[in-house]
Amino acid sequence: MADSLQIELVAADRVVWSGQASEISARTVEGDLGVLRGHAPLLSLLVPGVVTIHPVDSSERVLAVVSEGFLSVADDHVSVLSEEISLAGELDAAAVAQELETARAEGDADAIRHAEAKSQLV
Repeated sequence: MADSLQIELVAADRVVWSGQASEISARTVEGDLGVLRGHAPLLSLLVPGVVTIHPVDSSERVLAVVSEGFLSVADDHVSVLSEEISLAGELDAAAVAQELETARAEGDADAIRHAEAKSQLV
């Protein structure tokens, strides 16, 4: 579609989601970032957090959680590349709670942020 973005969420082992959207937002090292059609070219580092996509063919938002990675914008095409990406529906509440507890016990700040982002979606 001429008035939308082509979005791809790509994890190390799979393409998690691909499609047309009117908007995407994610958390970068510089802060929260929203991308609409016509956005200037950009390459940014992602921090663990929630990615929100507004598909053009649905009123439902696509919610995903990412670990560290990259967000690239060029010519109305947005790529989110991350070692681990999970859609909200793929998350298990008990497993996320255990992951958060383990991360806190180990004092791993990145793992804590990643688990906290997951807990927002379960």
